[in-house]
Amino acid sequence: MNRIGTSDLEVFPLSLGGNVFGWTADEAQSFAILDAYAAAGGNFVDTADAYSAWAPGNSGGESEEIIGRWLAARGNRDDIVVATKVGGHPKLRGLAPATIKKGVEGSLRRLGVDHIDLYYAHYDDPGTPVEETLRAFNDLVTEGKVRCIGASNFTGARLSESLAVSEREGLARYVAVQPHYNLVFREEYERGLRDVAAANGLSAAPYYGLASGFLTGKYRTDTDVDSARAGGAAKYLDSDRGRRVLAALDEVAAEHGVAVGTVALAWLRSQPTVAAPIASARTADQLPPLLASVDLELAKEDLRRLEAASQ
Repeated sequence: MNRIGTSDLEVFPLSLGGNVFGWTADEAQSFAILDAYAAAGGNFVDTADAYSAWAPGNSGGESEEIIGRWLAARGNRDDIVVATKVGGHPKLRGLAPATIKKGVEGSLRRLGVDHIDLYYAHYDDPGTPVEETLRAFNDLVTEGKVRCIGASNFTGARLSESLAVSEREGLARYVAVQPHYNLVFREEYERGLRDVAAANGLSAAPYYGLASGFLTGKYRTDTDVDSARAGGAAKYLDSDRGRRVLAALDEVAAEHGVAVGTVALAWLRSQPTVAAPIASARTADQLPPLLASVDLELAKEDLRRLEAASQ
């Protein structure tokens, strides 16, 4: 288990992404995925109030509802670290205090829990004073509705500002960041945000760890891109960098006798500040190579090859 920042949250080194629940995975499939993840020792489930508002017929909150019903059915609430987010729902955007207050009540209700373990600001909100946002989060911590808070999609500068305000005003401080970070998308996190996280003892739980499936190796030609989530992978198909990374992943995976995606997640897990990459699965059958990344320790030469290819 890995500790999240300066908090008391101990999490499995791979977080299960709940973005597919109620979208590409129906409730029965979602329960099977959650069961298999928990059976393997997993305890860190990531979702958001906005998941999956983009799917036809959905309005947001579907993922939280499915996770809530699973927690109730299995009676394992105390065993699971639940992370969700506020500020990205189509009808509840931003980080104004009233938005945060309304958002947490909706998430608690859908999840069927009395507290959220890790509550993220889904996106930065430059239109709301940082102090107002942090006071609202601090109130939730004081009330026992939230244990810890995190920042998703923040810049290094905005994270630094938030941490300084928390320190100055004695408010709850962010203990985790959730950046977009993987072998073909490194710059945004590595140029600034990672240093701020490291200097202040924050942990990272990166999303898009497999670049929308591209880093599993299953999307290599235009004809491969036929799944609901493959649109994000398509943009890497024709890039020199994407081809270099896949070639390096193929070599390292063959040498270790594991799947390509296993290596991609193991690389991410090896990076400074990363506590638990987030990965999602549409079926329980897709979980084993993701879970295998937890036990794969890459050699320095493996890391060198992968990082050279991804420059």
